[in-house]
Amino acid sequence: MDTIKMTRELGKVIQADERFALYHKAKELNDADTELQETIGEFNLTRQKLAMEANQPGDFKDQSKIEALNKEAQAVYARIMENPNMARFTEAKNAFDAMINDISRIITLCCEGEDPETCEYELPEKGCASGGGCSGCGRH
Repeated sequence: MDTIKMTRELGKVIQADERFALYHKAKELNDADTELQETIGEFNLTRQKLAMEANQPGDFKDQSKIEALNKEAQAVYARIMENPNMARFTEAKNAFDAMINDISRIITLCCEGEDPETCEYELPEKGCASGGGCSGCGRH
């Protein structure tokens, strides 16, 4: 059995999965939403201004300006996250990422010698095997 050929077959199965289609459709809708893209641009610009101000030497750093830029960035971020296309995208991306994480976990367990038919790919409810937080996991 050729592992590269089987991996390509897995790629085809992933692309045939509904979560793949939903994720890519949501991404297309985000990319086509000019208002959302402008708001993301506004957020990035505000974040750059905030970083520049925060990186000023101590005597030149304006704390009130930093606080104002931080509030502005939070407000723009909230507008981004309230956008219906972004909400759909976030939900679809989380579902797709969870599927990819499950696949990756199974592959990792198999490489560690676990039985491919029975290895558990679900992360424990309490805690994480990586010891990290849940923010990047896509599961919670």
